[in-house]
Amino acid sequence: QAQLVESGGGMVQPGGSLWLTCTPSDRSFVIYANDVMGWFRQAPGKAREFVAAVTWRNNRKYYADSAKGRFTISRVNAENAVYLRMNDLTADDTAIYYCARNSDAFTYYDASKYKDWGQGTQVTVSS
Repeated sequence: QAQLVESGGGMVQPGGSLWLTCTPSDRSFVIYANDVMGWFRQAPGKAREFVAAVTWRNNRKYYADSAKGRFTISRVNAENAVYLRMNDLTADDTAIYYCARNSDAFTYYDASKYKDWGQGTQVTVSS
């Protein structure tokens, strides 16, 4: 089973917004201070790519160029929850969006360093 659960995906028109949520699949799953939580996405026929990340200790945020100015990542430590607010969506944002946990915050950008993943939530941007 997936260690994390994503929700909030759906179909929106270009220019629309979505708010994605990521929470642990089990209450015993704990996100630690040294961790970084990241969002990745994968479109059909494309490689999985980094979208955004946030460190748990210091709330430091990182964004891919494609997300800067449009997406906002946030976290609520007490709830082990991470969110991704997506605005001004375009067709290029269509993908399955995954949440994941990495124990090494220095490699926030590297999907291979994330060991715990959710099942993904579909985001479709279409007219």
